[in-house]
Amino acid sequence: MTMENLEGIIEGMEARLDEKDAVRELALKSSRTIARLAGEAVRRIHRGEDMIDLLREVRDRNGELSSALRDHLDIYYAGYIENAHQELAEVSILHSIVEEKPLPTPSDLEVTDKAYLMGLGDVVGELRRITLDALKGGDADTANEHLQQMEEIFTVLMRFDFPSGLLAIKRKQDIARRLLEKTRGEVAVASYGKSLEEKMDNLLGKL
Repeated sequence: MTMENLEGIIEGMEARLDEKDAVRELALKSSRTIARLAGEAVRRIHRGEDMIDLLREVRDRNGELSSALRDHLDIYYAGYIENAHQELAEVSILHSIVEEKPLPTPSDLEVTDKAYLMGLGDVVGELRRITLDALKGGDADTANEHLQQMEEIFTVLMRFDFPSGLLAIKRKQDIARRLLEKTRGEVAVASYGKSLEEKMDNLLGKL
């Protein structure tokens, strides 16, 4: 019989697909958890709350996920994994900026270059929120510092000009440009107001 090994072939395929299905379910659940925890960590940063333990949990979960997917690269490069990695990159980069620490690398975070760049693009929006909070508090100097960080990130993002099939970053670049332009105008107005107020105070002090 020429098909005597068919059963063995099929059983092997079933076993491998069962394993891949189980890994896929784990990846879906883990990626949702990573994205949720990363989002909460960002919110804590804006509220000025401690989020170190939460960030550590996010990174630990991502490490476990990366290990589980080491032999399943097709799942590793699936869209939902990349979205979770993007959220992880965003909160990790933002935390480093706020804490004035060196930025983590893609290798540090166990994320792809693409996910890292996308997360970096989203940091521009988070820095805008921090800048506006500084302006509301009357701290124009801090606002200017964060504006400069936004400008630096935008400059870096604009260095990447690849086909969208390789790196679909144009939308992030366009959003970053709009946010930067708005923030630049708002900081300029606030800085001018502060300068005018200081001149008035000096003038009144001489009377």
